[in-house]
Amino acid sequence: MAYFSDDFLRFFIELASNNHKEWFDANRKRYESTVKKPFEVFVTDLIAVIKKYDPVMGITYKDAIFRINRDIRFSKDKQPYKLNRSAIISSKGKKDKAFPGLYFEMGPEHFRIYGGVYAPDKEQLYAIRETIAKNPQVLDGLLKAPDFVAAYGEVLGEQNKVLPAEFKAAAADQPLIYNKQFYWYQTFDADEILGDDLMKTMESYYLANKKMMDYFAKAMTL
Repeated sequence: MAYFSDDFLRFFIELASNNHKEWFDANRKRYESTVKKPFEVFVTDLIAVIKKYDPVMGITYKDAIFRINRDIRFSKDKQPYKLNRSAIISSKGKKDKAFPGLYFEMGPEHFRIYGGVYAPDKEQLYAIRETIAKNPQVLDGLLKAPDFVAAYGEVLGEQNKVLPAEFKAAAADQPLIYNKQFYWYQTFDADEILGDDLMKTMESYYLANKKMMDYFAKAMTL
């Protein structure tokens, strides 16, 4: 089943050179019919698919979808609108920027699926590092899992140059302890957004990273 028409991508291509309120207002009905509503339907269906594997998933599309409006308060770039639609599927929704979730962006530049922990607070980061240090073999196994490697390759993220002393020995064996972020992603051609297999792709990539996300979710809540 195809969720999006060609105009989903065309809208953003045109918005790129007309990124101002006047153009958006003149094209608002088009945005509603070819971008906003189809994206809401897609996210609703995706939540239902993921709930099969994660029964505590109780969010709706309103909890998952990010606004198209950019936050320009502290940015030199004053263009008011993003050039994609994005959402995060997790049991805590978009209000929790730390909890592991399946985040994705859809636009004409690319279609990208992310997983992981992007902004843990100090206590959450310590708990993650403690979990890794206690039993690094568990994370090693997840990193080498064929489905994860095929889908995402590796865990990325910015690192701290200095670690608490209690983690230095473990970090020699597992350098990811230096990370202050733990995320992974895959990029697809934008045309994938228009295909009949879009939901199957999302489900497949969710399953490929579920064990990894469960690992970090459990570590953060210990």
